Amino acid sequence: MPSKKRKRVAERGTIHPRNKYSEKPPDFGALASLYPSFEPYVFYSSKDGRPRIDWTDYNATRELTRVLLLHDHGLNWWIPDGQLCPTVPNRSNYIHWIEDLLASDIILNTRIDDNVVKGFDIGTGANCIYPLLGASLLGWRFVGSDITDVALEWAERNVRSNPHISELIEIRKVHTREKNPEEEDVHAEQGPDSDDSGGSSNRGVAEIGPSCLPSAKLQSSAQKKYQAPPILLGVVKDEEKFDFCMCNPPFFETMEEAGLNPKTACGGTKEEMVCPGGEQAFIARIIEDSVQLKQCFRWYTSMIGRKSNLKFLIAKLREVGVTVVKTTEFVQGQTCRWGLAWSFVPPSGKILSSQVSESNNKSFMLEGVQRQYSAFHVLQSAESFFCSSGTSCKLDSIQFKIDVIASKDQCESMLTSETEPYGALSYQHNLEMPDVSNQLDSQSIDLHFSISVFQQIPGTLLVKGTLQQKGNPNAGAFSLVFSKLEAVLKAKFCKPKPIAELSRSKQQR
Repeated sequence: MPSKKRKRVAERGTIHPRNKYSEKPPDFGALASLYPSFEPYVFYSSKDGRPRIDWTDYNATRELTRVLLLHDHGLNWWIPDGQLCPTVPNRSNYIHWIEDLLASDIILNTRIDDNVVKGFDIGTGANCIYPLLGASLLGWRFVGSDITDVALEWAERNVRSNPHISELIEIRKVHTREKNPEEEDVHAEQGPDSDDSGGSSNRGVAEIGPSCLPSAKLQSSAQKKYQAPPILLGVVKDEEKFDFCMCNPPFFETMEEAGLNPKTACGGTKEEMVCPGGEQAFIARIIEDSVQLKQCFRWYTSMIGRKSNLKFLIAKLREVGVTVVKTTEFVQGQTCRWGLAWSFVPPSGKILSSQVSESNNKSFMLEGVQRQYSAFHVLQSAESFFCSSGTSCKLDSIQFKIDVIASKDQCESMLTSETEPYGALSYQHNLEMPDVSNQLDSQSIDLHFSISVFQQIPGTLLVKGTLQQKGNPNAGAFSLVFSKLEAVLKAKFCKPKPIAELSRSKQQR
């Protein structure tokens, strides 16, 4: 009997290790016994006898969110029918990822008061979930913005219902204005091909000045359609500083598109779910605002619903000259979302120029290597990393060594390539993308270097890199490439460190 080929299963990300539900998912049966209001929505599977809920029932998902916020976070919460109902584990993932960004030493901490973290939630909604979680879990301060009266009223209610954190959260109305008759005439003269999309007329036009208009570089067909209220410019006040902004953007271009998933019922109004141009246009607009606001925020972040949009948005970020870009994957059950973060704050010594990076020898330790991986697996992965950019690689399996010859263009390709082929990135090792234009000498001198892998103790490997030519004007590029290799290998082979251990190692540095 012919053997069946086993299908290759793609690596999936995991729930954030500090998420309350990472080790113990919600027990619907236990919650039903504690909260009578939740009990009618719980049934037991005929297949395995496990307690479940009907995810297509909006009332069931809303009651689950209410119960989880009360039981696990001590938060009183409710939203009216039809408003977007968030899932608590997924939103917690986002909060903890931002916590990782703020704790990392990739960019400088520009806060005056190190004890107060201040965030901005774009489109906080009636649920106000991010400010509530961030304030209750971590004591962060928040400004949450929105445009509809219903969202503002219920966000305020949810804040007031939790007096122990209410002083940490401000709900801010985004002011809009309706088009005057003269503007309507102008758009009528422009005809149906004008930039103003009829689908956005109910949302008003932002009260923002010419400085907020899209740059020529960033304008795309999707962005040209975006005629909606302000996002950050015109909402952030003069002299305000924030550690981060976050956003769960409108993912869809139409409500019909938003209703295509028959397996869930999370609700959501047109203002919450739909934007002309979809999430790509909405996040591109945040990028435009960030170009003007620059270091008013340490980190700009957004959730993304479609992985296919990451490449487009990262390209836009590279166009506007950000200093750092990071991505991650948020996983909850069968649902995946992605996170995108960027900054204009100069890196704190993580990215070295050729002028300060003269060493021909580099090394790093791979600690906590998972049991199924050997030194040879690491060597093969390093070879794949280099070969994917077209470099000349020669693997010596006896000496556990790779000889690499890379051109300037190939170095740039390695430094700016996406990292998915080398495994899902862990939360501690997401990759920053430097601006490499100033790191490589204009002369086209190839880099010749070797990579070696050594077994130390079980679970620990030493990776060494040696630049073969002394005085190469592109020695700084070798440092950058080796740092990228370090992040890729750690992301694939090392277990995430507990947060307490990360804090101790940071203090020791």
